Amino acid sequence: MRKQSNFPKFLLLWVGELISAVGGGLTSFGLGVYVFQQTGSAASMALVTLLAFLPTLLLSVPAGVLADRYDRRLLMMLGDGCSALGILYILLCMTQGQAALWQICIGVFVSSTFSALLEPSYRATVTDLLTKEEYSKASGLVSLAGSARYLISPVLAGALLAASDIKLLLIIDICTFFPTVFAAAFVRKGIARKVMEHQDSFMDSLRQGWQAVTGNRGILILITISAALTCFMGTFQILAQPLILDFANSTTLGIGETVCAFGMLVSSLFLGAKGIREGYVKKLCLSLLAAGIGMVGFGLRENIYFICLFGFLFFATLPFANNCLDYLVRVNIPDDLQGRAWGLIGFLSQIGYVVAYGAAGAMADGIAARFQISVGRGAAWVIMVAGVLLGLTALLLYSFRSVRALEGGAKC
Repeated sequence: MRKQSNFPKFLLLWVGELISAVGGGLTSFGLGVYVFQQTGSAASMALVTLLAFLPTLLLSVPAGVLADRYDRRLLMMLGDGCSALGILYILLCMTQGQAALWQICIGVFVSSTFSALLEPSYRATVTDLLTKEEYSKASGLVSLAGSARYLISPVLAGALLAASDIKLLLIIDICTFFPTVFAAAFVRKGIARKVMEHQDSFMDSLRQGWQAVTGNRGILILITISAALTCFMGTFQILAQPLILDFANSTTLGIGETVCAFGMLVSSLFLGAKGIREGYVKKLCLSLLAAGIGMVGFGLRENIYFICLFGFLFFATLPFANNCLDYLVRVNIPDDLQGRAWGLIGFLSQIGYVVAYGAAGAMADGIAARFQISVGRGAAWVIMVAGVLLGLTALLLYSFRSVRALEGGAKC
């Protein structure tokens, strides 16, 4: 039986996520600048990012199981609404004076813990709302919303920091959590929650999700390779700010990040309008190879125009890679296992981010101290090496026949 499309409801939910992403980008940018100005260390910036990311990774698996057992829209409302508490804590600390590094770490950890409920439920809700033919277009729009934190937030944050301070960014971010809550509440009224006649235990649900992921060799290889890819891309994400702040101010950083992120906007708009209809594996490998080239070029020179050019190339490849990865997994996982499967996939594939966030900053500081260069140039060398490794991994991925076979897959 053909599933009924609810694309207008998806668009409403997407708008809420877009607004929330802008607010989250303001906080991420502001805290990065704040910590670097206070410590002058790439490792300190990386620590904040790691603690903001770690709860999402660790809780993605149980959150995926919960997304299949309970109301997905309610979980989205709880996750996005309560995540404002962590940002509020940081804001209160700053009103008493300067917030210490450990206070910022606690705040981002709390916020991320609640946000962990959101991602598997949001991805599974997309499957609930749309038909198979709409998945690719929806993935492009989801990438576009994700790009807002890179496209809109940096230049807006840079301008706001020039006129005010980081507390204003945190206040705006807290306010942006609510549109997602309201949108999820509205969509929830129009979609009946699936009632499970026999509800499996938590461990049984987890085991079923594991079997859905590991039972297909192509998906398992794709996830394993993705863990390496996220390590290389995470290195770029964590070191781009100290690289630019080493020779420029926060306003230039904001403008530079926005120009780079225009690559993601262009690609996301194209995918939102056209989508991808074939050759997913080939396009995935080519996009990742181009991303590696962008990373190498990004670190070559302390020139904002040169950096923007290769940064644009890097960000332009990400929606294509995400679109292809999303499609190849989504059409090979049954609908009733989507939540727990995405939770497991998110956990396994994003382990690379933990490695990058934990090691990249320390490596940049170490290279700077060893060769007596600036922290920014140390970051540049780490980014360029990661770019080379990303390109080589992309070439390796295409050699797996079981991965190429995923294009012919269909959900049970």
